[in-house]
Amino acid sequence: MQSAVLRAPSLLQVIVALGLFLLMAFSFTAELNLPIQLALYFGWFVIMGLGLYLGHKYKDLEAAALQGVSKGLPAVLILMAVGALVGTWIAGGIVPTIIYYGLNAIHPAIFLPATMLICSLTALGTGTSWGAAGTAGIAMMGIGSGLGVPPAVTAGAVLSGCYFGDKLSPLSDSVILASSMSEVEVVEHIKGMLPIALISYVITALLFTLYGLNFAGDVDMSQVEGVIAAIDKQFVITPLAFIPVAVVLGMLAFRVPSFVAISFGSLLGVVWAVLLQDMDFIHALNTTWAPFAINSGVDFIDAILNRGGMSSMLGSVAVIVFGLGFGGLLDKVGILARIAQVFEKRVQSAGGLASSTIATAFMGNVFGSAMYVSLILTPKISAKNYDRLGYARKNLSRNAEFGGTLTSGMVPWSDNGIYMASILGVATLSYAPFMWLSFVCIAVTIVTSYLGYFVDRK
Repeated sequence: MQSAVLRAPSLLQVIVALGLFLLMAFSFTAELNLPIQLALYFGWFVIMGLGLYLGHKYKDLEAAALQGVSKGLPAVLILMAVGALVGTWIAGGIVPTIIYYGLNAIHPAIFLPATMLICSLTALGTGTSWGAAGTAGIAMMGIGSGLGVPPAVTAGAVLSGCYFGDKLSPLSDSVILASSMSEVEVVEHIKGMLPIALISYVITALLFTLYGLNFAGDVDMSQVEGVIAAIDKQFVITPLAFIPVAVVLGMLAFRVPSFVAISFGSLLGVVWAVLLQDMDFIHALNTTWAPFAINSGVDFIDAILNRGGMSSMLGSVAVIVFGLGFGGLLDKVGILARIAQVFEKRVQSAGGLASSTIATAFMGNVFGSAMYVSLILTPKISAKNYDRLGYARKNLSRNAEFGGTLTSGMVPWSDNGIYMASILGVATLSYAPFMWLSFVCIAVTIVTSYLGYFVDRK
């Protein structure tokens, strides 16, 4: 029997295998200017080699990788649909209209907290951080660039809002997944997160407000006025452009599948491009696949609007496919379970539980390359420690959600990291330091857990 010869990896083997992967990931991207896709591709063979050495059959390892990939196919479909949405909404004047009105209405001093609020409300109502970033997030990136706010900072505010709203929405798939894997009711899961999330939100809003006040006086409003005039010249600006936005957000709020709602939104973008922007139908339809092209003579407009289309997402799709397969191999070989054993020996308190769970969830994103991998594996790995020490499972679901969801956009090769970088036009490692809500929320969780606050016993 094959099971009789299978061996679990030693800690040294785990360190060597994951060290090789991290070495490739950082050297390929930082030193050799090679795509992260190659590091993930070669990473498969590193983990497969270890698996073969431990007694696994190649066919079983391949099946585990394919099973991991299959879990991410819904994300791939949504990614392609969002690419189509971005291209057609630019062509239809929807994104330019939002940027136009935003530049006229939002002052630089309040822009960052306003961005976080708008994105959090969008994600809360729709239950998807991806949908919020692909709609409100893109518009706020454009407004921020026009106001002279550094793109990385704007992206940090966007993601702070998107992830806050997403993890407190009962419509969110991550909320449902984290609670179900921890065997906690969704409402109890949200109630368990709410106190720390609200404290962290207020602190983060104050930080963004102070940052905005620090540089708002240096903004050249004449440049903003020039951008507004250029947008007005290139596109027909009308409040009718908000109709597709309302339709898509409404469909998402009523639990229409994201792929369907976003795809329908891209169809509306084609219609708006033909009817309002006087674009040829074939040209408008092509923006669902190819990036929208504009040569306005204004660098800001060309940089923010020459984008979109399904083809622009193909690199991200490759990362998700290789990343999820990599995560499947890690689970099959037993690497993540071995790491969890290291934490288990050191966990004896609520603070230790919070720290180890968040760290495990983060590693699920780093080595599993997907938030879903993190939210599935973390409760499974950590549950026995909560039961052993007598703490309620809603502590587990909360810590797994914070560690898995809030850090998912920080990993350059994860599904969230790739998606957010692609959709916002800012490199993952550039915006990650400004995801202040994530850092604040994790810090508050760990500190309050060690102090015994917001911790529930069975």
